[in-house]
Amino acid sequence: MLNYIWTFLVVSGLLVAGLLGRFTGDTGVIAECLKMAEKAVMNIALPMAGMMMFWLGVLRVMEKAGLLEVIVRALAPVMRRLFPEVPAEHPALSAIVMNWTANMLGLGNMATPMGLKAMTALQELNPNKQHASNSMATFLALNTGAFTLIPMTVINYLNAAGVKNPYEIIVPTICSTACATVAAVMAAKFFQRLPMFQISASELAAAEEQAASEPQTRPASSAMKFLIAFVALSFAVIAVLELAPPSWRESLLTKTGIANVVASAEKPAQAAVAEATASTEVPTIRRVMNGVSGLAIPGILLLTLCAAMGRGVKVYEEFVEGAKEGFAVVTRIMPFLVTMLAALAIFRASGMLNLLQSALRPVLSLIGFPVELLPLALMRPLSGSGATGLLNEILLNPQSSSLLKYTASILYGSTETTFYVIAVYFGSVGIRKVRHALAAGLTADVVGMTAAIVIGRLLFS
Repeated sequence: MLNYIWTFLVVSGLLVAGLLGRFTGDTGVIAECLKMAEKAVMNIALPMAGMMMFWLGVLRVMEKAGLLEVIVRALAPVMRRLFPEVPAEHPALSAIVMNWTANMLGLGNMATPMGLKAMTALQELNPNKQHASNSMATFLALNTGAFTLIPMTVINYLNAAGVKNPYEIIVPTICSTACATVAAVMAAKFFQRLPMFQISASELAAAEEQAASEPQTRPASSAMKFLIAFVALSFAVIAVLELAPPSWRESLLTKTGIANVVASAEKPAQAAVAEATASTEVPTIRRVMNGVSGLAIPGILLLTLCAAMGRGVKVYEEFVEGAKEGFAVVTRIMPFLVTMLAALAIFRASGMLNLLQSALRPVLSLIGFPVELLPLALMRPLSGSGATGLLNEILLNPQSSSLLKYTASILYGSTETTFYVIAVYFGSVGIRKVRHALAAGLTADVVGMTAAIVIGRLLFS
């Protein structure tokens, strides 16, 4: 499934970019694609290496101190039901628990290294190294559901935008992420039983016999030949538009109505988030939440070091041993990260995302989905930074109602960036066949967003 989705993002993006004349230039799809490829390595992967080294070092010290064992035992009944294939004493459970805890507390920097550690441990138990196991799919579904107790990031955005009482989104976010998480787990357990997501005997045999040679090719089906012909024909038309006078493209876009759609869909980007205005008195609940958030990581570090020293663990040596794994993991992630983010850059810069939004607006209006939230809903599973920009655009727009701002904030916190998580987590262990993980993740996205809209209307309308 991921192969088809990735191909659709690139092919549709390139075709629309050619139609609109966006192949070249500083904002063209090629430039944006290369910028995103550079950003994936320089701004995401390499900074992640430092975090990976730090938190994997902390995790190893916690493991040696016996803290992870205590936590896993406390959550053993839940873990056995969610991950029946994982042995009770396996280190994968410890990493899963730490990843889940970090997500619940909104500690995003800590959650990713723990998640990658968990995925590496689950891969050790995976009999087929090319296909995602049921435990991997369930774990990814938990991350996509993104159950959150303290949505500090969104609260900070609301506060920076001057929205009153930003802490009021805590309970709605808990409810919406709980719905998304339950739906994600149920979807993962349901989809893993469907024949279409089963690993066939032939695939198992092929995986065992696979050597270092290139994969075998197979003849293209009739449908695939038709799609290839359509793409070739479309590109030929685009080539004509690229080579012809600009008036040809303008005339075509005007007559087909695409020019009006693009002009109305693309709004100027908002400036960076304004700094929070200083207030003379901080509400008690906000002060408490800020304090809990600020104390979480130092508290974990102090507890870990004290417990480790109490057991005679050589904390420095163990920390270094754990940190050694960090850079190797990030190196494995880089190709998958570049592949996915470059495709998303093409899809967005081409204008295809705006056209998709315009096509869906009439349908969503009929079912009561706020059309102002459509760009955010489409962007959230694809790009975290893109969704953040759209959220702040809504929050900083003086014409946005309080209902819209609160609902957008709940929606933003109700799900995760599904495609990014898949690319990073599965890429770190070389999984090529994600099986039902993507379907479960997208199910969580839909349920979480739906719950966010319903809860927002019930509480803030």
